[in-house]
Amino acid sequence: MPDIDSIASGAGMIVNGYAFTGDDNGHIKVLNLNAPDSALVLDREGNVLETSMDDMEVGIVQDYYRNNKEFLEVDHA
Repeated sequence: MPDIDSIASGAGMIVNGYAFTGDDNGHIKVLNLNAPDSALVLDREGNVLETSMDDMEVGIVQDYYRNNKEFLEVDHA
């Protein structure tokens, strides 16, 4: 079980219960904080690279990302 508090506090943005975190490879890791077994990895354009979500949830998360990606804080330190 992932450490939800740690993931939420380290996320670049949270939209409707989904934590979006950028990584050094330019990918976006997304975790449903209300159902931590639902996860997704997107590229910068919002294309799915890996997922454990169903198709409907993937579409919702992709919309959240595409509509809010300018607010995503990515730390490359």
